[in-house]
Amino acid sequence: MKYSLKQIEVFIATANFQNITLAAEALNMSQSAASESLKNLESQFDIKLFDRAGKRLQLNDFGRLIRKQAETLIDQAKSLELSLQQNQLSADLNIGATLSIGNYLAIHILSEFKGKFPTAKAALSVGNTTKITEQVANFELDVGLIEGEVSHPDLNIRPWMDDELVVFCDPKSELSTLSYVSDQQLSKAKWILREAGSGTRQAFDNAMQGVLHELNIELELQHTEAIKRAVESGMGIGCLSKVTLNDAFKRSSLIALKTPQRDFKRKFYIITHKDKYLSPGIRNWLELCFEYAELHNTYS
Repeated sequence: MKYSLKQIEVFIATANFQNITLAAEALNMSQSAASESLKNLESQFDIKLFDRAGKRLQLNDFGRLIRKQAETLIDQAKSLELSLQQNQLSADLNIGATLSIGNYLAIHILSEFKGKFPTAKAALSVGNTTKITEQVANFELDVGLIEGEVSHPDLNIRPWMDDELVVFCDPKSELSTLSYVSDQQLSKAKWILREAGSGTRQAFDNAMQGVLHELNIELELQHTEAIKRAVESGMGIGCLSKVTLNDAFKRSSLIALKTPQRDFKRKFYIITHKDKYLSPGIRNWLELCFEYAELHNTYS
């Protein structure tokens, strides 16, 4: 096109104010820039749009003829700009989270996100750390919230929240009355654990170095609730994130076991692809995640 939207805006403002200085002020332009813009518009098409009488500019017949078209064009351009902005804010947001995070943390953040941005569409996928990492790396997910430590050349990996695993048993277990549980007692127990590839299992294996090969692993399950039910039924002891166990501890349906000789502290992480464009929707989600972490972190 031979004209710009800015030239059309100058034309309309000048027609409204009948003065180039006032038109420039309304558009936050210098008087010289507005005057040059209008001059170029007329010269590009070899036309005159105004009759000039001193500082007053009054539309001529041709100017009046195209004024309505010009105003319609600017209205349409503003409408398009608004649609583009709204689309950015409400574009589909695909979040991935590991089981503990997805079921116990991300759902609260998602609720707050929808409250602040009701037109935004967001989907939450749940899987283990390996799966979520692969999906973020393949651009299938916008953001991943994971429990395990990962290393990937294409991902930005940022520490997010503090967490701690807790060893637990059912109330009828003989371990439930002990002030602490020794490594020897842990080795003799039957274990109900998360599957290999999960962040929880990775953290557990790291914390149990030295006695890991001695453990009696009775079951490996993919779901946190299944592990809790199995332990409640007396099938063995388990080890899960504290955030998944708080309600059960309050009800006394499960009992936390003290293992001071083992360090079960860990971090949750946020991952994004290094080449992923962070849309306003993604940035809003990340901001809410870090605000949530500031409120709920329990140790440094």
